[in-house]
Amino acid sequence: MTRAALFLGGTAALAFASPAAAQSMDHSSMPGMTMPSKPAQPVAQPPVSAKPQPETEPMAGMDHGEMPGMEMDQKATDAPDCPPEHAKMGHCVPKASAANEPAPGATGTDLAPGDAPAPAPPSDWYADRIYPAAEMEHSRHEMMKENGAQTIAFISFNLAEYQVRKGGDGFRWDGEAWYGGDINRLTIKSEGEGVFGEGIEGAELQMLYSRAIGPYFNAQAGIRRDLGPGPDRTYATIGFEGLAPYWFEVEGALFLSNKGDLLGRLEGYYDQRITQKLILQPMAELNFSAQDVPETGVGSGLSDVELGLRLRYEIVKEFAPYVGVEWARKVGDTARFARAAGEDPSGVSFVMGVRAWF
Repeated sequence: MTRAALFLGGTAALAFASPAAAQSMDHSSMPGMTMPSKPAQPVAQPPVSAKPQPETEPMAGMDHGEMPGMEMDQKATDAPDCPPEHAKMGHCVPKASAANEPAPGATGTDLAPGDAPAPAPPSDWYADRIYPAAEMEHSRHEMMKENGAQTIAFISFNLAEYQVRKGGDGFRWDGEAWYGGDINRLTIKSEGEGVFGEGIEGAELQMLYSRAIGPYFNAQAGIRRDLGPGPDRTYATIGFEGLAPYWFEVEGALFLSNKGDLLGRLEGYYDQRITQKLILQPMAELNFSAQDVPETGVGSGLSDVELGLRLRYEIVKEFAPYVGVEWARKVGDTARFARAAGEDPSGVSFVMGVRAWF
């Protein structure tokens, strides 16, 4: 009994002592368990504060230059080849940005943002490095001449038509030709009408000097000569023509005759495209006079009005047949002169003709 109790007590003491011995065992003495010569020391944890701290991002807004061991060489900092992504992270500063001036050779989108003066344009021609400079100078002169200083001739007939009207069918024309460049031109205008079998009722011819006064308008000055059965008249002429806003073609002029008569004219038209080739053109013309001119049958004030509507089809840009209708009315003293001469002061004509230019 006594021996059994002693045996049990010794076995229990050995069982409790084994784990403690295993924990204090030097693992470096075991095969394949080489350990560092100096064991790692436990890291002391800071005490937990009872007061909660605000959550922050430790790296946000941090300048890498303030971190230990992150000091940058000043020469490397101001390097001109600093990539934009490194500059945004604060790793370097582009030299061009620091001085607010473009880096040498920088152009276009390579320039740094800011209000620095633009770089000077290149003073040499690249082609001159390959070809003789004299030949390239001649080539550039011809290029500028062909793209802005060339001389052009142009002829157009806005109206060339047959008119079906009461009292006898007639005809009418309205054309223009010019020769010159973009700024200065010699312009000739002609218009008139007549009756088949009776000849020309009235016609005029203008010779004008035309000069561009803007991108869309020309000022004109010259002389006008009346032709036909009426009295001879020659007029000093000054006027304008051009393209008004919303694509209205407009034209106006003042005429001072050799007899002292002062006349005026204002006309315009608009091309309304129905399709790429089918175009509807309304047109209006107003004539004025500062005084009565019985010799030519013109009264003072607004003398006559013409309104037309023509539908044309452009077979090609240079040639377009059309049909339409025109209403003409003499007013005021001009209508009185027409009645005295046995003429109808108003009338309607159905027209057909062609519009052409070359």
